[in-house]
Amino acid sequence: MTHLQAGLSPETLEKARLELNENPDTLHQDIQEVRDMVITRPDIGFLRTDDAFILRFLRARKFQHFEAFRLLAQYFEYRQQNLDMFKSFKATDPGIKQALKDGFPGGLANLDHYGRKILVLFAANWDQSRYTLVDILRAILLSLEAMIEDPELQVNGFVLIIDWSNFTFKQASKLTPSMLRLAIEGLQDSFPARFGGIHFVNQPWYIHALYTVIRPFLKEKTRKRIFLHGNNLNSLHQLIHPEILPSEFGGMLPPYDMGTWARTLLDHEYDDDSECNADSYNTPAKDVEKDLSPKSMKRSQSVVDPGVLKRMDKNEEENMQPLLSLD
Repeated sequence: MTHLQAGLSPETLEKARLELNENPDTLHQDIQEVRDMVITRPDIGFLRTDDAFILRFLRARKFQHFEAFRLLAQYFEYRQQNLDMFKSFKATDPGIKQALKDGFPGGLANLDHYGRKILVLFAANWDQSRYTLVDILRAILLSLEAMIEDPELQVNGFVLIIDWSNFTFKQASKLTPSMLRLAIEGLQDSFPARFGGIHFVNQPWYIHALYTVIRPFLKEKTRKRIFLHGNNLNSLHQLIHPEILPSEFGGMLPPYDMGTWARTLLDHEYDDDSECNADSYNTPAKDVEKDLSPKSMKRSQSVVDPGVLKRMDKNEEENMQPLLSLD
């Protein structure tokens, strides 16, 4: 075991070897092979190429050198192409701070039975008057940056549960193609995290319709890991044990405290809202939502064609069965 693996338990070391092809005898050589590819992309400013940083990309791509380098390049390219998103990229930024305090994202105290960190989002908590969807994405990316420092999570990964209870149609209408593209590129294509599952619960019919529209733009690997449970929490419990879930998800633990993860990131500044006022939200992040020009989704003018929504009978919400993929 090299010093780069010092933070891993014996069980996780074995998992890294079996599932990720991680070999302590060739670890430095693997890292150097990825680093040597940096010269092939002079158009990208690689701000970090140290061993520990490159290692997280190798783990995210099971030590396939070229795929790890491509992810590394996309990580920095995404930041270059969306500079406004990463200005004031810190927990105390007003928009990020408010999103964090509303549980975007939350993090459960217990890991699942695979050692994965469970992130939770309660979609209806979004206060449109105080922060934007871009702020929520920034808060999620900032949180992942902090969590991915843990080598155990680099190997074991994450699980995401999104509760759509009380998420209104008006809120859903803000999920534009450009916003969804930004999120997909940032989370699926440009970040070195392993997502073992993305679980939708209590989703209304219009979220189901939205997912049907964006599904073709997701990688096959991502599609297989998205589970739409609807109100069927039993199917969620088959994959994530209720003993570690809060009561909102039919679990045995008390209701989730939305400020749990925010307090970790903000520490003593959690309760300091002196800088948070209506005028402080004229940040560049708001302009990002308006100025994005969709690429992969440019055929769509809206996430779901209004005509389609009008034709969908309201009874469809009751009749629609949740899609549950158990691959």
